[in-house]
Amino acid sequence: MDETLRLQARVAELEARNAALEAEKAHYRWLADSTTDLISRHARDGTFLYASQAARALLGYEPDALIGVCAYDLFHPADLSDLLNKSPRVYYHDGFYQQTYRFRARDGHYVWFETTSRTRRDPATGELIDILCVSRDVSRRIRIEAHRERLARVVESTTDYVLFVDGHERIFYSNEAARRLLSRPSRRFREDSEAPLDQAYTPEALAILREVVLPAVARYGSWSGELEMHGPNGPVPVLSVVMAHSAPGAEPDHLSLLNRDIGLRKAAEAQERRHQEQIAHANRLATTGELASNIAHELNQPLGAIANYASGALMQLAADPPRSADELRLPLTRINEQVQRLAERLRHIRTFVRKGQTRPRPVMLHEVIDAACRLCEWQYQQTGVALEHDLQDGLPRVLADPVALEQVLVNLLLNALEASRGRPDDDRVTIRARRTGSREVVFTVTDRGPGVPTAARELIFTPFHTSRPEGLGMGLAISHSLMEAMGGDLQLLSDDSADGATFAGTLLCEPGPSIR
Repeated sequence: MDETLRLQARVAELEARNAALEAEKAHYRWLADSTTDLISRHARDGTFLYASQAARALLGYEPDALIGVCAYDLFHPADLSDLLNKSPRVYYHDGFYQQTYRFRARDGHYVWFETTSRTRRDPATGELIDILCVSRDVSRRIRIEAHRERLARVVESTTDYVLFVDGHERIFYSNEAARRLLSRPSRRFREDSEAPLDQAYTPEALAILREVVLPAVARYGSWSGELEMHGPNGPVPVLSVVMAHSAPGAEPDHLSLLNRDIGLRKAAEAQERRHQEQIAHANRLATTGELASNIAHELNQPLGAIANYASGALMQLAADPPRSADELRLPLTRINEQVQRLAERLRHIRTFVRKGQTRPRPVMLHEVIDAACRLCEWQYQQTGVALEHDLQDGLPRVLADPVALEQVLVNLLLNALEASRGRPDDDRVTIRARRTGSREVVFTVTDRGPGVPTAARELIFTPFHTSRPEGLGMGLAISHSLMEAMGGDLQLLSDDSADGATFAGTLLCEPGPSIR
């Protein structure tokens, strides 16, 4: 009886264990079928013995449809040979391996799989029982890695100087172009370098980086502007783009600095400025030739006055030699005044024809307009055309180079005079100036000539375009360039309702209050 009870208890215990094992087996199967990874079991020849439910989502196969199918037949041919070469070592020695490969889905396309496999053996005989595999779709990761690799090759091969900097201003990567510029070895300054940022940038550029760039990047995420880097032959001007690393997982204080050498561009710009200055100087010389009669008139008046006063003083001395010097004070004073006036006019003419750079500074617009009008006054008198002024009171000072602005005004005034020649109704040219905004002043030169044909308006500021047989076509082109160099603009205003032409120049006002 007792033996029977013990047997029954033993049977109950075994049944309970079996039920627990079945429950555990069902739980593990549920886990296998619930995971997004493909869990599979294979025979030694690669045949599927089991496939989890993930096969449906990852490959488009029903799990049962894979049973009996050789997994090797679904490998990409280029990846299968690598696996078969590893198989003997894996099956008989390691028993554990991981591989990334392409596996064909039901619709024919290939999915990148990363599979971790482990062999299972009979403990007694050591015979291979099966191979357990856990596979996951890593297509997205492979694409991202390939994309990063392409970007890395582009960064390494670009001629721009690329630097990656950490939060302690240490360069932890530089591409080949930057290493050549900074004369750094191939490995150092690339991946394992701790080179400080001051080895790449000049002290002035480093100060801008610290005081302006880094705060701007911290606030807005990026900054661009001109800096200077160290080079083998001296500072190298660069256009820099500084960006914070914002990719997922990136260090929050890491920066990318992309630097493009603009030395050739700046040299070309400097050369272009020199050419522009030479052309402007030649234009002023040509304009001076046109103003020769005015210059002669300007010089003739004070010289005639000096001669008259000197002759009168000499006649007084001849009539009365003992005459006191005090009685000659008036003629001598008049002579001195005329000499000063003559010297001032000569200085102005010399300044006008002098070669120099355009340097905008605060100037009084009405003074420059008066000077330009005085230069053209004699030509207007000889032609019988009136030169009228209409200048707004209280104009602020404008940012301009006085000589360059005077050249622009003289060009416009002489063009307006030329347009008025031989037309009985064109008896005046008007120059106006108005404040049009908080930071702008506009001056205009208006004639009553035949105007500018519609077809010629788009070419009016093009070099060598002229409607005058003897003209070079450079005056308006140079005037337009000079206005832009001073931060302003020059336009031909459209007015189809009347004859004549109006050119308008815009200049920036001096910051802050100013009175005339």
